[in-house]
Amino acid sequence: MPPPRISRVFGAVNIGSFRISAMVAGLSETGEMLVLGSGHRAAQGIKRGYVTDMAAATFAVRDAVERAEKMANTSVSSVWIGTSGAGLASSVAQVEVDIGGRRIEADDIDHLLISARDVIQPDGRMVLHAQPAHYTLDGADGVADPKGLHAERLGVDIHVMLADGAPIRNITEAVQNAHLDVEGVVGSPIAAGYACLSSEERELGVALVEFGGEVTNVSVYAAGMLLGLVTIPLGSGDITDAVASAFGIRRFQAERLKCVHGSAIASPSDHREMIPVNAPGEETGGPAARHADDKNRVPRAELVSAITTQLAAWTEEVGRALKRLGFSGQRGQLVVLTGGGAELAGLPDYVQAALGKPVRIGRPQHLKGLAEAHATPGFTTLAGLVLYAAADPVDIRAVGHNYQPIVRYKGLRLAGRLYQAMREYF
Repeated sequence: MPPPRISRVFGAVNIGSFRISAMVAGLSETGEMLVLGSGHRAAQGIKRGYVTDMAAATFAVRDAVERAEKMANTSVSSVWIGTSGAGLASSVAQVEVDIGGRRIEADDIDHLLISARDVIQPDGRMVLHAQPAHYTLDGADGVADPKGLHAERLGVDIHVMLADGAPIRNITEAVQNAHLDVEGVVGSPIAAGYACLSSEERELGVALVEFGGEVTNVSVYAAGMLLGLVTIPLGSGDITDAVASAFGIRRFQAERLKCVHGSAIASPSDHREMIPVNAPGEETGGPAARHADDKNRVPRAELVSAITTQLAAWTEEVGRALKRLGFSGQRGQLVVLTGGGAELAGLPDYVQAALGKPVRIGRPQHLKGLAEAHATPGFTTLAGLVLYAAADPVDIRAVGHNYQPIVRYKGLRLAGRLYQAMREYF
């Protein structure tokens, strides 16, 4: 059976603090999204989502994209960018217009969205997204497409994603310096939501916790849209630093210990299990870790203790963010963990016990051809970027550039308009 024909190709780059990843995906003629290639490399010139070294960041972006292009056996000239830093903030704006009980036409919807621009208050910040989440008819919400329906009043809820302008311009420039055009910059909570949340979860209410390398974004979805966002300047890298400090070892050694032997849940055998600080093949002549034996091994119990001590502070901040966002009661139940930090063993059970809410891990969904190594929580935002691009959501800032209101002239106004037209053209 021949492979499906690709009608459109999308490129995506996710700018993380620890990793820059890229993806080339194609939309088939049947509407199925296929991953053609993906790649990643260690981040350079990025700190907590901010560009700190333009040349290093540009090199890392170009390298990640070239790896994805090599796997896909095709190139891309433009990409969508995902970011979790840059001071992301979220809000919902509401606007209504009178319809008068008649049938709603496409021009009415355009007029409503154009009117919604006036209610956006960026307060000096950059607007990344300004998208209609759903419409209301005479106060009844949950309307996906009001065209053809009758109503006295037509309303819309607009989701607005804001960011600090200068960091976004730096990220954009780093990608452009890599000889790539930028289709748009997407906040990671939006992209990750596309990749790992079902439409039913977004409707009933769900909290999405992106546990990144240096930043954690806590966002709440309900009624089908993102309602709020809180950014916490803590990430899995802080756990790595805590392990490095506890044993007096280098960061790369602490990262390996955390990923290979670490866990968020202690077990009775941890005190008896000794784990090597050095990886197989590494020289053993270096300085020994603190509390290590003569073979430079440390008790697994101490590793788990260092991890859970830092996790306690992290979950406390997540709990405060959820409370601030009003995520409680019957509509505040499921918590979805995603991001590279969510790959820590035992984390769902730990967070569920700490928050008192059901927790699951969010992984990329609905993507055929995604490499197994990239079908993990750490690549959820990257996968969501191509799904977001394919969905092509409406942005109210792009509506109505060619919109011209229809004005009907009568009586003297009609005569005056005809006289004015005669003078203009003759």
